[in-house]
Amino acid sequence: MSDLSGRTTIVVGASRGLGRGIATAFAEAGAPVIAVSRTATEFPEPANGSGTIRTELADAGDPSVAGRLLDDHEPQTLVLVAGANPHMRPLQQHTWETFSANWQSDVRITFHWLRETLLKPLHPGTRVIVLSSGAALAGSPLSGGYAGAKATQRFITAYAQEEADRAGLDITFTAVLPRMTPLTDLGRSAARAYAAYNGQTQEEYLQQMGPVLTPEIAGGALVELVRTDPAGLAPGYVLTGGGLKKLP
Repeated sequence: MSDLSGRTTIVVGASRGLGRGIATAFAEAGAPVIAVSRTATEFPEPANGSGTIRTELADAGDPSVAGRLLDDHEPQTLVLVAGANPHMRPLQQHTWETFSANWQSDVRITFHWLRETLLKPLHPGTRVIVLSSGAALAGSPLSGGYAGAKATQRFITAYAQEEADRAGLDITFTAVLPRMTPLTDLGRSAARAYAAYNGQTQEEYLQQMGPVLTPEIAGGALVELVRTDPAGLAPGYVLTGGGLKKLP
């Protein structure tokens, strides 16, 4: 699957950060990309001119949006990146509303889109990638329910794979857990909060994290993941500045 031309790709949460880098990378690999976001954004022309990016303004958490856009575009690749930026504060300073924000956004979006993928169902050979977070493994004590919500996204992805296998749908579901990066709004706010919490400067905090994950690295990694033979795929991967690593 080295040539992605003609392989329609929906990227949910494509207006900024890793989602923008992923949408751009798929277009540069030749795919017609549908970039879904709540805010209008402009994308550069793909570097090699082979792919395209078309924007769809929509709330990905709306229960009706997933089914409508899957019906309209019949994607062969679906990438879910969208989610809420958590409120960064210690547990006792959260309200239930701030604590549960990522359950109401990230988990809700994953549930609706994976449910509709299975109900439709999408075509055999479709690849579905859900971006969770490294916090699903390590925890995140300053972001309320964020880590638990991201772990639940990983669980839902695995449940969807089980249901697809039971029904013989030939759809592959993969969870990708990116490490925090200061090149996204979420990563910048988290780095500030954890540096202050630990009595460090942001530079000191970030230095201990290793190579920085960029939107371009994320985009390239997911393109290669889609090009990989499904037989060689793991259910989940950690994504860092050094690329993808299979989860045990």
